[in-house]
Amino acid sequence: MKPIDLSHLRLPGAPTISPDGRIAVVSVTRLEFAADTYTSQLWLLATDGSREPVQLTYGWHDSAPRISPDGRWLAFLRATKDKGSRAGGDKAEHDSAPQLCVMPLGGGEARRLTDRPLGVGAPVWSPDASRLAFSARVPAEGRYGTGKTADGEQIGPDGEPPRRITKLFHRVDGLGFLHDRPAHLFVTTLDGATEQLTDGERSHGDPRWSPDGEWLTFVSEQHETWADDVAADVCVVRTDGTGLRVLTDTTLSPGMPHFTPDGRSVVFTGYPAGEGRVDSVIRHESLWSVPAGGGAVTQLLDNETYQLSSPSGYIDVTDAGVLFPNEHRGAVQLLLVPFEGGTPELLVDGERQVTGFASAAGTLVTTIAGPADWGEVYAGERRLTNFSAGFPVLEQVELTATTPDGYPVHGWVVRPEGAGPHPVLLMIHGGPFTQYGWRLFDEAQVYAGAGYAVVYGNPRGSSGYGEAHGRAVRGNVGEVSAVDLIALLDAALKAPDLDGSRVGVLGGSHGGFMTTWLAAHHGDRFKAAISERAVNAIDSFTGSSDIGWYFADSLYGAEGGSLEAQSPLTYADRIEIPMLIIHSEQDWRCPVEQAQRLFVALKRRGGTVEFLLFPGEGHELSRTGRPSHRVARFDAILDWFARHL
Repeated sequence: MKPIDLSHLRLPGAPTISPDGRIAVVSVTRLEFAADTYTSQLWLLATDGSREPVQLTYGWHDSAPRISPDGRWLAFLRATKDKGSRAGGDKAEHDSAPQLCVMPLGGGEARRLTDRPLGVGAPVWSPDASRLAFSARVPAEGRYGTGKTADGEQIGPDGEPPRRITKLFHRVDGLGFLHDRPAHLFVTTLDGATEQLTDGERSHGDPRWSPDGEWLTFVSEQHETWADDVAADVCVVRTDGTGLRVLTDTTLSPGMPHFTPDGRSVVFTGYPAGEGRVDSVIRHESLWSVPAGGGAVTQLLDNETYQLSSPSGYIDVTDAGVLFPNEHRGAVQLLLVPFEGGTPELLVDGERQVTGFASAAGTLVTTIAGPADWGEVYAGERRLTNFSAGFPVLEQVELTATTPDGYPVHGWVVRPEGAGPHPVLLMIHGGPFTQYGWRLFDEAQVYAGAGYAVVYGNPRGSSGYGEAHGRAVRGNVGEVSAVDLIALLDAALKAPDLDGSRVGVLGGSHGGFMTTWLAAHHGDRFKAAISERAVNAIDSFTGSSDIGWYFADSLYGAEGGSLEAQSPLTYADRIEIPMLIIHSEQDWRCPVEQAQRLFVALKRRGGTVEFLLFPGEGHELSRTGRPSHRVARFDAILDWFARHL
């Protein structure tokens, strides 16, 4: 794979299924290099495989399809490609805010039902298919394109009044500021008559209908210290906006509530919020239940064993139980969890990752990514699509290492073609509580395609191996993680076709943290390094990151850990190998000052260091950035290692 081959990606999303189980609809996203953005359309699939997939819509960006409970309608979100000033003042070509549309499932013209200034979230059908609920951000007066000058001209962001900030959690990477555009609940009919159900300064999200269509359940921060901690609650409200009640006890960080089929309980995902915000990092997000009329919260899945797949995992409710995607040793299984808890049934397993699912009339439709494809849609074990056909893939080979203290470390190697010996790249994931896994990975494929053997895995701190595996790094992140990463590298280098004298190291976010750490503490093992969107100085990260106010104490300060001793920047004077620093100007997760401080420290010492800074991008550049920037990033990485390895 070469960087420009990103243009061949076809990425299917989560499916929706008709009530008779015969039809599924899925969005398919691709990179559009001519427009330097992403486009997606909806495809219709026969679940019995009797006909080829058919493209159903031809909009610029159609997503989040939802088939109505009566099987007549398809609701979805549509964004158009617009020119001119958007909310915020950008004059360049851009995607408009997504709006809710509906069309006959059998085909026909789509009708737009909403015109919200900041767009709307994914729709949810009422049980009788007469209404749709959604959450949408409501801008404060005069903000986000709603302000006008005396001459009627739109006021851009630089001309808006100052923000008065009183809450710790007031902004988020990839979105921006929160409290001048809270999310609220809306209900619309099929003719577009829309009613707003909630208001105020707190946000309300993740709505789902009760079986009788009289209530919505959702998540909101209704407690006094909202946005100064990570807690929230599961709530219910009548569909006329009255009767709002809180069901949980503000000790959890919940999400995605669903009524059970009998309407008596609400099941939801979540993890313990700890003491407000401390101890809220590296916790499994498992499954919980609470009576819809109020009562004690029950945990349905053990926190140590089960973890909702991240970052885009979700749940769904069937008559038989709750569908739950579970991370497990680099795979993502699909479980069916009984409503009363207990041992779940394993529906989908193996060396692959379930990324989407829907079930009706005894038919289970899934989207599954594997080591040889970007993702395909299945009905049971029958593959319905072939979006990755003809794409060249290098094999992902499993690797297990053992640390000096006997701890097992799980990972993989992707080798280039040819006999070798090949130069080697040790690649480190972010998080740290995430997992590399059993799926086609563009990073590994591009680097291996350029001639490098790529070693990557899930050291302590990662998810998918039990909560204790993840929490083992708290308070001593760099040292504990380094032991496992070096063990994984050493196990890979036992192979004669890998060249241990030509090894580079790279990673982003937490992976960038560990790259800087390894360059300082184990620099003799590497010829060059690339640290990307990294945490380098925990002291300034605590106050400058959108999540630093709780993340730093919970991960680095736990167990009496010293923030200075754990900061890679503290050891910059030990870094002797060439270092490329990659960062985005609009990164609010690991703000750009983290890169600047490392660059200045290395440059003042006369080190071999370069700083590649991407305009207009946030923390997710390598996954969702402009296609041209993703290619430029790959080109820079390959150029750096070509020069130094």
